[in-house]
Amino acid sequence: MTQKKDVLRETDAEAVRLARTLIRKARHAVIATLDPATGGPIATRVGLSTDHDGTPVILVSALSAHTPALLADPRCSLLAGETGKGDPLAHPRVTVFARAREIARDTAEHARIEWRYISHQPKAKLYAGLGDFRFFRLEPTGASLNGGFGKAYQLTVEDLLTGNPANDELAAAEKSAVEHMNADHANAISLYARFFAKAPAGNWRMTGIDADGFDIADGDDVQRIWFPAPLTSAGDMHKSLVRMAGEARAGLAAAGETV
Repeated sequence: MTQKKDVLRETDAEAVRLARTLIRKARHAVIATLDPATGGPIATRVGLSTDHDGTPVILVSALSAHTPALLADPRCSLLAGETGKGDPLAHPRVTVFARAREIARDTAEHARIEWRYISHQPKAKLYAGLGDFRFFRLEPTGASLNGGFGKAYQLTVEDLLTGNPANDELAAAEKSAVEHMNADHANAISLYARFFAKAPAGNWRMTGIDADGFDIADGDDVQRIWFPAPLTSAGDMHKSLVRMAGEARAGLAAAGETV
């Protein structure tokens, strides 16, 4: 009997970084749930953000088919990843296997998640406060990464999430830090975009900071920028951002670009 070839590659740092980037950058994804009436699968599109540790977060209406499905059975999966030119199957995507947990209103957790979600999804401000909308954390149990043809990986929860001891401290400092950067350091954010993300100049703003990196956006263009090393405290956040701005300025200048 011919032995079946294992199509999975050994998970490495590059695969982990790719999977985390796909989830952090995504503003929408496809969620698969189980219809409580028939038990059959449902696949629908949802808006997407993440919590500080990288857990996917969705905001959904009670009128959506997936909401009663999640309340009846929290098992679900989430497919994230953008297509581009050429064969859509050649572009990377990640499927997260998860259990949904509703976030209770009028809690510190809800306030934190609501701010992060709206920062990442500004248009959601129009409906996030409506009574029939609710947040769910899609808490991963594992994931499958397809980085393109012949690049398949099976990922663990530890591969996807950041269990950094500084997460709570950074979460408490995030809102003021992001607002400060957007109000007073737009030039630094532009430097990050141009040097680290290789993005064109534009009206970039910061949308969130976590222990591993930060997210920036210019309209519908979202970029993820990773810190050279994970943050260890809120104070480390400021030092890292200042250091990276200097590195970007020097790098762009050395390349002959205007800074």
